[in-house]
Amino acid sequence: MQSLLSPAILFFALGLLAATLRSNLQIPEAIGKALAIYLMAAIGLKGGVQVSQNGVTPDLLLAGVAGLCLSLLLPFSAYWAVRHLGKLDRMHAGAVAAHYGSVSVVTFVTAVAALEAAGLHVAGFMVAVLALMEAPAILVGLWLARRSSEKGTSGVNDHLTHTLRDGSILLLTGGFVIGLVAGPQGFEPVQPVFEGAFSGILCLFLLDMGLVAGRHLMRRGSVSPRLIALAIGLAVTNGMIGLLVGMAIGLDPGSAAALGILAGSASYIAAPAAIRMALPEVDPGMPLTMSLAITFPFNVLVGIPVLTAVAGLLP
Repeated sequence: MQSLLSPAILFFALGLLAATLRSNLQIPEAIGKALAIYLMAAIGLKGGVQVSQNGVTPDLLLAGVAGLCLSLLLPFSAYWAVRHLGKLDRMHAGAVAAHYGSVSVVTFVTAVAALEAAGLHVAGFMVAVLALMEAPAILVGLWLARRSSEKGTSGVNDHLTHTLRDGSILLLTGGFVIGLVAGPQGFEPVQPVFEGAFSGILCLFLLDMGLVAGRHLMRRGSVSPRLIALAIGLAVTNGMIGLLVGMAIGLDPGSAAALGILAGSASYIAAPAAIRMALPEVDPGMPLTMSLAITFPFNVLVGIPVLTAVAGLLP
């Protein structure tokens, strides 16, 4: 309940409400991008500082390997679900699998804020785990979509290069490296900007995301009821798998919950960009609506609070 009533979640709900009421409330696109840039830089920088302070640990290595394995394997279950239960063709099923094997930076940022507000520490190295989980799932999704076509797996290197050059990946990993090099002393002069203002800027960004998600949902016929159910089911199933994996490898409760939230999230930044470039024959609106307008609100309003509550019960 505390997570659901936090200002960040309530601002997201306000955006959904405004979109449902067809209000003229909007945040200019340039400002929305600036807010996103700030959040990704801040979370990367703070994660690097924490790793610099604590050093490379076995937990970091285990979490990295676990995140990489999840990113490689989760697209297969997502592909099977939307192919056989959602009745999608192979190309669109592969596109959806890429979205649901990859991760959402904003969901992770929101989760970290909620977990820390609940008194659960999230290890700084989880930012590196997030970066590791972005690209592999997209490559698996592309392979699943194209494995029976004449194109086969040609161009995989191009897709990997495009994904690694994505702005969100560069900003997260670059911020992480800067924080790693600067350390706590170097971070101190900029701490008021990247830590003090973080919660307020997150509220404004989630207001914008609520508006975007709500407007996607208002489009009639964007996704079928069956795909809506699968978008929620994948978030729940993948989230619990990630949490159980985190517990199995010995992560602290907050970090295990963060891994679960990463596994249960769906990409709506890097994956759509890669799919649009690699699979021009696929309608990008359908997987984007599933990830942004259904899974993202579900995770923010239900998934994150539930996993936060479960993590609070862990020893």
